Amino acid sequence: MTEGEGTVRLRPPRNAPASRAAGWWRAQWLLLTAAPVAVLGLLGALIAPARFWLLASAAAVAAVGLLCAVLFPLWWLRTHRWEVTDEAVYVSTGVFLREWRIAPMSRIQTVDTVRGPLEQLFGLATVTVTTASAKGAVRIEGLTHDTAAGLAERLTRITQGTPGDAT
Repeated sequence: MTEGEGTVRLRPPRNAPASRAAGWWRAQWLLLTAAPVAVLGLLGALIAPARFWLLASAAAVAAVGLLCAVLFPLWWLRTHRWEVTDEAVYVSTGVFLREWRIAPMSRIQTVDTVRGPLEQLFGLATVTVTTASAKGAVRIEGLTHDTAAGLAERLTRITQGTPGDAT
């Protein structure tokens, strides 16, 4: 087939997560960091012989967690992309290990919208597209509630009209 006669040209997806996803990712980093810092701080307060090393470790973990909470969300906003066409769902994620997943419409089995407690706090949702793939579901994170609802509706409409057996 020559180009233009039914050939699909692949290109990177264009849509970015909502800008408030940075706050959601930042909160996740801070919560992830808070538990070990609290445990190390408590142990440092209770165990006198190891106090210095435990409190120093708590400070180091807190510093790394704060640095990650500042830098990674901004980086992820620049690297995470998604797009839906009539043929497929495209998702590009990752910072160090880049992953580009393409789910053809004929392979989609279910479309789910998830709003965890922290996501709800930031007005965000995740759309999970389950396919007949050993790699697992394709997740589009950091969407506003309206975008997620519209995307789920659009995917449902397109997949209903797409021939295939989703296997």
